[in-house]
Amino acid sequence: MAGQVRGRRILTAVAVAVVLVVGLVLAFQRSLIYFPDRSTPPSVSDLLPGAREVRLSTTDHLTLAAWYLPAPGGCTATVLVAPGNAGNRADRVPLAAALGDAGFGVLLLEYRGYGGNPGSPSEVTLLRDARAARAFLVDAGIRATSLVYLGESLGAAVAAGLAAEHPPAALVLRSPFTTLADAARAVSHVPVGPVLHDRFDVVGAVRQTTVPVVVVLGDRDTTVPPRQSRAVADAARAADREVVEVVVPDADHDDPALTSGPVLVQAVIDVASAGGARPC
Repeated sequence: MAGQVRGRRILTAVAVAVVLVVGLVLAFQRSLIYFPDRSTPPSVSDLLPGAREVRLSTTDHLTLAAWYLPAPGGCTATVLVAPGNAGNRADRVPLAAALGDAGFGVLLLEYRGYGGNPGSPSEVTLLRDARAARAFLVDAGIRATSLVYLGESLGAAVAAGLAAEHPPAALVLRSPFTTLADAARAVSHVPVGPVLHDRFDVVGAVRQTTVPVVVVLGDRDTTVPPRQSRAVADAARAADREVVEVVVPDADHDDPALTSGPVLVQAVIDVASAGGARPC
């Protein structure tokens, strides 16, 4: 009898622990997914010569700051950068500078909740912010045939979702995961997918795109397993898309060679040209 009572107590304790863990994941999961630097960056003129701060208007009535580096005179090829889940736009200056030197215009999207912007990030709202960024560029006279979307990691999901809705000339996915649940399981080794509010199904979005795609990955990535990025490329191929897979040797997730290095920049040039958005 005592053994049965002890066993029931153990089972009850385990059940309570599971409920608590699930409750914590449900309540605080977005603070575990998004890691914004909420501070307002320095003046863009101090960091990225030729760029200016612009305002993006979302459909839910937020005004977001972003940085825009116009293409060289007479050119229109422009890269819309959908960032990953950490830092703010100041961290993407090396990427913007490298793309600008390659002859592109660049819009560094800043999500809500990041870089001094109001609001809180989620799957739905990040895509809303990306739509506002695209609308800004279109209103500035940049045609869809001159646009390239570049998504970094989590931003690859945002860029792929935007591309499925509003096709650009080409799509660049840097270190994409297959789904958020797969990425979370790779890091935590826990199957948290069923309790996640945000899905970020990159594979599903890529299958709906109609434009040339390049997947850029680091073969030493310890945040997004390279096999997931390759699976995204495979999904695009299976959907009969024009796909190029580019590997940056010995590069981890946030290594400069992968985030803004010449291999990444050349991949953007190549896929943009394939889509008809050749830079100057």
